Amino acid sequence: SGPLKDMDFSVQEGGGPRILHQFTLEPPVVSFRMSGEKAGIIDIESKTGILYINGSLDWETKQVHKLQVEGLDEHGNVVKGPYTVTIYVEDINDNPPEFNQTMYRGVVRQNSRPGKPFMYVYATDRDDPTTPHAQLSYSILHHFPNPYKQMLFQIDNATGAISPSRTGSYYLDPQKQNSFTLVVAVKDMAGKTTNAFTNSVDVLILVKESLWKAPPIIHIKENSTQVHPVNISKVQSNEPDVIYDIFEKEKLPRLPFSISENGDIYVTDPLDREEKDTYTFFVVSKDNTGELVDKPLQIHVIVEDINDNPPVCQQDLTIIEVQENEMGGSNIGTVFATDMDKKGTLNSRLHFVIESQKPEFPSNNLFYIQQDTGVLQLAGRSLNKRDAANYSLQILVTDSEFETFCDVEVHVIDINDQIPIFNNSDYGSVIVAEDIPVGTVILEIQATDGDEPHTGSSLIIYQVKEGDPNNTFIIETDPETNRGFVKINKALDFETMVAYSLVINATNPEPLVSGVQYNSSSLATLNVFVTNVEEPPVFLDPVYKTEVSEDILVNTLVMTVKAYDPEGDSVRISKIVLKAVQGKYTQCLACGKILFLQKSSPKKEEIYSVEVVASELNNAAHKSKAFLVLHLRDVNDNPPQIAMDYPTFFCYPVSGGEKTLIQATDADEQFFYSKFTFSLADEMNARNNWEISKFNATHAYLSPKHANFEEKTYDVPIILNDNGNPPLENKVNLKVSICKCSNENSCF
Repeated sequence: SGPLKDMDFSVQEGGGPRILHQFTLEPPVVSFRMSGEKAGIIDIESKTGILYINGSLDWETKQVHKLQVEGLDEHGNVVKGPYTVTIYVEDINDNPPEFNQTMYRGVVRQNSRPGKPFMYVYATDRDDPTTPHAQLSYSILHHFPNPYKQMLFQIDNATGAISPSRTGSYYLDPQKQNSFTLVVAVKDMAGKTTNAFTNSVDVLILVKESLWKAPPIIHIKENSTQVHPVNISKVQSNEPDVIYDIFEKEKLPRLPFSISENGDIYVTDPLDREEKDTYTFFVVSKDNTGELVDKPLQIHVIVEDINDNPPVCQQDLTIIEVQENEMGGSNIGTVFATDMDKKGTLNSRLHFVIESQKPEFPSNNLFYIQQDTGVLQLAGRSLNKRDAANYSLQILVTDSEFETFCDVEVHVIDINDQIPIFNNSDYGSVIVAEDIPVGTVILEIQATDGDEPHTGSSLIIYQVKEGDPNNTFIIETDPETNRGFVKINKALDFETMVAYSLVINATNPEPLVSGVQYNSSSLATLNVFVTNVEEPPVFLDPVYKTEVSEDILVNTLVMTVKAYDPEGDSVRISKIVLKAVQGKYTQCLACGKILFLQKSSPKKEEIYSVEVVASELNNAAHKSKAFLVLHLRDVNDNPPQIAMDYPTFFCYPVSGGEKTLIQATDADEQFFYSKFTFSLADEMNARNNWEISKFNATHAYLSPKHANFEEKTYDVPIILNDNGNPPLENKVNLKVSICKCSNENSCF
C-alpha cells in the first residue's frame, strides 16, 4: 500500500487473479477511479484503492498495459492525479516452436563441399525472443537410411542450415542412394533444459549427380583457322557464384587455354601438333575468400593431326656401296625419309618411286625400290664396275599432299678376287747384333695386289707365320705403298737363340670371294742370324730391400745379393758406395753377403741406401750396379722424460687448489708411447706435499696438497711410464719453485 503516485508493475503472464497494490485514502480523496488499457480484467476498488487483476494476462496478446488513476472528493471531483500506472507483462515459456512448413524438400549435389548449406529449415516461437523461451536449437533426430556409422548430413543448430558432413561429401552417390529422409527437431530454451518444448518435421533430400566433373578428352585439330579464342568445353560448380581458374600441370612457356567467369573453357591460339600433341591442365573453383570449393578437375586435350608436313629426306645424299658380285634381287640399302605428321596415319604414309637413274648404262632399270619401305634392290643382274663405278638415283617420296626428292649414290665396290703376291719369295739372310734396339727396321719387303687400290681388298697385312714362337719380330705395313717393314719387337739374346728361319705371309683384311684362296705366291722366307755382344754381369734384382730392428747385433747377416754373367764368366761383387750416410754401417763380402757392421747412432737414420757393384773377373770394365735399401725398425729403448719449456712454479704464499701442466716426451716412435702414466715416487715428502692427476695421453696436472710451503725450490720425484712393448719407466726429479710472483727475478 501507499499514497497515490506514478507506479510500474511487472506481472508474469497467466497465474490467475491477484492484487497488485493498495492506494491509501488521503483527504480530501474519498475514492479512486481508473481508466486506460484495462483489458477487461484490470481494475481498482473505488472505496479501498485496491489495484487488482481479475484473470490472467497474456504476453503474446499484450506486453504492456498503460493505466491512469485519479483521486476523487465526495462530490466526484478529481482532486489528485491522474497518475500513470504501467503494468509490464513478463513472458513465460508457454508456446512450443513451430516450423513454417509441414515438410521440407531439398536437393544436394554429389561431391558437394562439407559444411556448405544446400537448404534451410525455419521455425518460430511466439514467446519473448529476448528470453531463452524463444531461443531455438535445431538437430537431426533420425536419418533414413543411414548406411554408415557417421551421418551423411549435418545441421547448424542455430540457423537450421543443412549441409553434407565430411562423410556425406565423400559417399553421397545418386547411383547408390538417390534420396534420404531426415527427421529434424527444434527445441526452445536453446535446447539446454529437459522441460523445453520440442517440435519436429520431415526433410526429404534428393541426391543428384555432381555438376562439377571433368569433361571428356577434348580433341582439337591443329592449325585451326577459326577466330580465337574458341570455346572447347565447359565446367560448372555445384555452388553458385564461384570463381574459376586454370593452373598448369606442366611448366610451359605459355598455356594456350583460358576459362571465363561462367566456366567456359577456351583455346586462345591455334595449336601445332608437331610442337606439342597433348596438353594437361587443371580447372579449380574458389569462393570469394580464395578457398577451394571443389576438387581440381584434370582436363586432357589432344591435338589432332592434319597433313601439313612434307616428307623429309633423312640424309641430303644417301650413299650405298654394292659389291660387283651381288646377285639380282639383293637388298642393297634403304632410302630413309620422315614425315612429322602423326605416325600410323595416312598423313605420314610415304611412297617411294625411282624417278631417274644416271648413267642409264647398261640399262635404265638396274634398280628397284619397294614403294612402302624405301628398300632399294638390284633389279635383275649383278653390277660390273667396268660398266660404271657409280650410279646417281633420284627418288620421289610422296605423302597424300606433298612430295620430296631424295638423292642416292650407288658405289660399285670391287670384290676381293686377287691375292697378294710377293716380289721375292726368298729374302735371304740378315745378320744383327744381339744388342740391336727394339723397334729397329732390319728389312723392307714388298708384295702387290691386283684389286682396287686403297680398299680392304688390296691392303696387305704381313705376318710371321712360322719360325718366331716368342713374337720377337713384327711387320708393319705402309698403307700407301703396301711396303712391309720387319722390325725387332723384343730384345735379342745370342745365348738363347742364335738364328731364326722366318716364313712370312701376306693377306688382305677383306675376305676373299668364294673360290679364291691364298697360295705359295703369298709366302716369303727370311733367315735372321744373331751375333754375340760382350755383356756386363746382371743382378737378379735391381733393388734389394730389407728391414731390421735398430738393436740388431753387429755382424748379423741381413741379406744376400746375387749376380751372373750372360756369357758364363765369373762375377765378383767388388765394392759398396754408401749414399747420404756418415761412416760404414754395412759391409759387402766377395760372396755377396751383406752384414751389419756398426751400431747406428740413436734415432739418427731410419733408411740407408747402398750401391752394390758387380764386375767380371777377367774384365773389370764390364760391370753393373744394384741398390740395397736397409730400413731400421724402431724399438722401445728410450725412457720417457719431462719436457718443460718454462720453469715450474707456484706463487707464494700457496693457498691450495693451484695446479700446473707438465708434459712427458719420448725419443722413440709415437707407436711406443701413445699413453704415458704419471705417478709420484713412493717417498713421504712427495706424497704428503704433492698430488698428480692425468690430463691426457702426454700431459698431467701437478698441484700442492696444502698451503704450508716455504719460499724455495722443491725437488718433486715423478715416475714416468711409457706403456710401450716392453714398457720403460723413468724417475725424474722436477724442480718446482715457490716464489713471489710480484718479484719476477724470484721465479725465473
